[in-house]
Amino acid sequence: MMLVEQTTVPAAALPIAQFKDHLRMGTGFADDAVQDAVLESYLRSAVAAIEARTGKILIARSFMWSLTAWRALGEQAFPVAPVSAITELRLLDRLGAVTVIDAGRYSLQKDDHRPKLLAVGGCLPTIPIGGSAEVIFDAGFGAAWGDLPADVNHAVMLLAAHYYEHRNLGGAAGEVMPYGVTSLIERYRTVRILGGATS
Repeated sequence: MMLVEQTTVPAAALPIAQFKDHLRMGTGFADDAVQDAVLESYLRSAVAAIEARTGKILIARSFMWSLTAWRALGEQAFPVAPVSAITELRLLDRLGAVTVIDAGRYSLQKDDHRPKLLAVGGCLPTIPIGGSAEVIFDAGFGAAWGDLPADVNHAVMLLAAHYYEHRNLGGAAGEVMPYGVTSLIERYRTVRILGGATS
C-alpha cells in the first residue's frame, strides 16, 4: 500500500496570526512578518505529526492510494479519515495500462474513524496480477482552519509551540510528543489490529 498527497496544505489555511498570539509574540513592528516562514514550518510539522499519530487528515486535500490487493471482496477500509469524496478508482495492469472503473460500481461509506470503499451490487473490481488499484480521494476535516475540532486545533498549537521553543535542541525535543498534546488527540486515534486488517 502507498498513500501519496496529490495536493498540499495551502499557506493561507495555516493560522500564522493565531500561532503568533499563542506564542505571545509582539506585534506592530515593521518586521512583524520576518518570522512567518519559520512559524509556518513549525505549524506544518505539527500538523504532519498529529496526522501521523491519529490517522486523521486535518486540512482537506487530495490523495492517491495505491493497493495491490483488497482485504475483502466487497469492501476496503481507507488508511486515513475523514474521507469526503472518491474522485476516481482505476486499475493498472503490470504493463501500466489504465482502466477507469465506472463510479456506479463503488461507493463511499463515510465514518469518522474507518471510512470504507464499498462495492455496489457485488465485489470490488479484480486487481490484475502484477498490477494495482489506485483510488483518488479527498480527505480532511475541512478546507479552513476553523473546520478543525477545537481540541485538535489546540493540540496543533501546543505541539508547534513545543517545536518552536525547543528549536535549538535538534532532534531531542521531537522524540516524545508532550503529554498535553497526546491527551488532546487520544480520542482521535484509531486502534489498528493486524496491520489494519480489521475494520
